[in-house]
Amino acid sequence: MKIELAIIGGTGFYYPGIMDNSEEFTVKTAFGETQFIGGTYQGLNIAFLARHGQEHAVPPHRINYRANIAALQKIGVQRVLAATAVGTLKEQLPPGTLVIIDQFIDFTKNRPQTFYDGDDEKGVVHTDFSEPYCPQIRERLKTTLNNKGSFFAEKGTYICTEGPRYETPAEIKAFALWGADVVGMTNVPEVTLAREAGLCYANLSLVTNFAAGISPRPLNHQEVVEMMEDKLDLIREVCMDTLISLPPERKCHCWQKENFPLGQ
Repeated sequence: MKIELAIIGGTGFYYPGIMDNSEEFTVKTAFGETQFIGGTYQGLNIAFLARHGQEHAVPPHRINYRANIAALQKIGVQRVLAATAVGTLKEQLPPGTLVIIDQFIDFTKNRPQTFYDGDDEKGVVHTDFSEPYCPQIRERLKTTLNNKGSFFAEKGTYICTEGPRYETPAEIKAFALWGADVVGMTNVPEVTLAREAGLCYANLSLVTNFAAGISPRPLNHQEVVEMMEDKLDLIREVCMDTLISLPPERKCHCWQKENFPLGQ
C-alpha cells in the first residue's frame, strides 16, 4: 500500500473511524517500533497514528516521537496533519475553538529533539524554522473549516510543556507574556522532527479548557476528553477532507533539500 498522507491523533482521537479497508501495521525503525492503521478515504490511502497509543497508555513525555515520524517517513508519507488538545491562555479563544497553529514555543526539557545527534555520517544539521508549519496544508485547513461553517482561529502560537502535570498559574502568566495563545504537551518535538524528515506538517488544535489561573476550577483530564468527544466527528472530517483536497504537487519549503530528509 502506497501511503503519502497521514493523520496523528492526540487525546481522545485514537481511531480513524471513517476510513475504509482499515488494517493495522507495525513499522520498525532505528528508534523503535510504531503501530499505525492504514486505510482509504474517498479513494486515497491514509495512515492514522495514535500519538498516545490506542488506549492512551503513553504519557506525553514518553512518546517515542522519533520512531513515529521515522516510521511515517519510511512508509512513504509526505504530508501529515496532527490533531492536539490544548488549554487556552486567551479569553477570545474559548473552549471549543479550533486553532490552526502557525508558531510554537518549546518549553520541554528532557525529549530527544532531533534525528541529527552528530554521532554518525549525517553530521550536525541546523534546520530553519521561520515557517514551522506547512503553509499549503494550513491554507487547505482554512478552506475546509470555512466550508463547514466552523468557528476557528486561523493562527495561534502553541507553547509545549513537558507534562504530564498541568501548568501553574504563574507559568501560564509567563507564557502569555511570551506571546503564547494555547498550551499543550505534545507538539514538540513532533513538528521539528517532521521537518527534519522532509514531511509537510500542520497542526489543528482543539481548545478543551481554560489554562490554570484562568479556569475557575482545578484542571482535570476528564474535561479534556469530554470536549474532544464532543468535537471528534468534526475533527475527523476536517482532517480527512483537508488531506484529500491537497494538490499533488507540494509547493512549500518543508521538503527542500537543505532540510536533509531522513535517510532510510
